Parts: sequence; structure tokens; C-alpha cells
Amino acid sequence: MRELVLTALVGFALGIVPAHAEVVIRLRPPISIREHRPFRPSHDHVWIGGYQRWDGNAYAWQAGRWEAPPRARARWVAPRYTHRHGGYVYTEGYWR
Repeated sequence: MRELVLTALVGFALGIVPAHAEVVIRLRPPISIREHRPFRPSHDHVWIGGYQRWDGNAYAWQAGRWEAPPRARARWVAPRYTHRHGGYVYTEGYWR
């Protein structure tokens, strides 16, 4: 916590805002919903599974979707919640 405050103060002094700050959610995320995958648009498309999205007050289900990878051999790393700091911290999904 101390490092975050110091980084923010230095950033403000330099006129730079930190890229992101961890948001700790005190409520445990609900269990994921089992989804029906619609027809795959092409052989190249990858299923991006749905997840519980925190909207600032409550969790809301973000439905899954088919998506074409941004480049050949790209792999989808699913979003996740990590238990730390007495709550849960969300990490966005990304292409690796």
C-alpha cells in the first residue's frame, strides 16, 4: 500500500497518472454460468468464455463470444479473480 501511495505521489508530481490501480473487491465472485456456445463463425475463431464482471456495486454476467485471434498462434488467457489483500483482485483476459 505504501508503494502505491508513493508511486501515485511521484506520478502526480510528474504530471503522470498511474496506468492502473488494483481494485480489491470484498465479495467473492459468484460461480460462472454454463453457457451455450453458438455456431462457430470460422475455424480460426476462439471461444472467449463468459465471466462475472464487477460493475462497482455488484457482479454482472458478461456473456462469452467467438473472437478471431489478433495474430497467428495467439492464445487466449482467460480473465480471473485472485484472492489477495483481504478480497479479490480482477485480472483482465488477454491474448498471449
